[in-house]
Amino acid sequence: MLKHPFDIPESKKVRLIINTDAKNEADDQFAIVHALLTPRFKISGIIAAHFGTLRTDHSMEESYEEVNKVLELMNLKDEISVYKGAKQAFPNEQTPELSEGAEFIINEAMKDDPSPLYVAFLGPITDLAAAYMKEPAIADKLTALWIGGGAWPEGGFEFNLMNDIHAANVVFRSTIPLWVIPQNVYKMMRVSIAELAVNVKPYGEIGNYLYQQLVDFNFDVVNKHIPTMVERARQAGKEVDPKDYEGWPKGEMWHLGDSPVVSLLLDDHQYGYEMKPAPRITEDMHYVHYQTERMIRWYHLVDSTFTLQDMYAKLKLHYG
Repeated sequence: MLKHPFDIPESKKVRLIINTDAKNEADDQFAIVHALLTPRFKISGIIAAHFGTLRTDHSMEESYEEVNKVLELMNLKDEISVYKGAKQAFPNEQTPELSEGAEFIINEAMKDDPSPLYVAFLGPITDLAAAYMKEPAIADKLTALWIGGGAWPEGGFEFNLMNDIHAANVVFRSTIPLWVIPQNVYKMMRVSIAELAVNVKPYGEIGNYLYQQLVDFNFDVVNKHIPTMVERARQAGKEVDPKDYEGWPKGEMWHLGDSPVVSLLLDDHQYGYEMKPAPRITEDMHYVHYQTERMIRWYHLVDSTFTLQDMYAKLKLHYG
């Protein structure tokens, strides 16, 4: 069992479920590890999420394997339960993709437990929408955080949203308390590879893995993933120019875009958000502003220094 070097009052702790498309890129792993090293969180479980079909037909299974690998490196595989989420997106807004991950959300939400429950989504929001459609009573028993969506007020292309627009619309029109950390905000989590080499790589097997898998992914994108995406698009009858991907990744930097879910649960950044009426999302991922009753928390700022320094400090405290 992981022992934290300090503790906080029990009344300040919260239950947390992490829903993660962990094998999509290289940033989910940092957020998962950061959360596991945080005394405030009582991690109820981790749900593996799909990340579409651009690169593979087995994205959820790959995420499941990656989550277990991270837990194994931290010697926590027997301590944290991992659940399989939906294998794919909703086919429409009336047909949920049920999964053991969605069932787990329902079961945890309906528990008689005084600790607040938060569910953090680092990829598509499929499993929350499915859980809500099966059991609407969960809406007033949890708070959801979602890394996803384009910038307010227009919206636009964003990867996590692209992977299940239907589910996002279900959640947006629900009554679930929702914190949205959109693309323009999560991209504030800018780090350099040199910074990670100094502050992450030296600290335990997990620190070395976090650093190395990001470096390796940098090469995999160029040498493997982009050619695969281009070929799969062509097989589906779509022409994709490889030059469309030339700007990503940039080479010496990355966005640890999933990490805000940790820091916002340590301090909710009251200066960093506004309550906004939930829009409807179109097929091309733009926002239609049609109502003023359903309000959600929309972030326009996250403190990247606070987030990163907390993660670095916890790695050093545990593995220094």
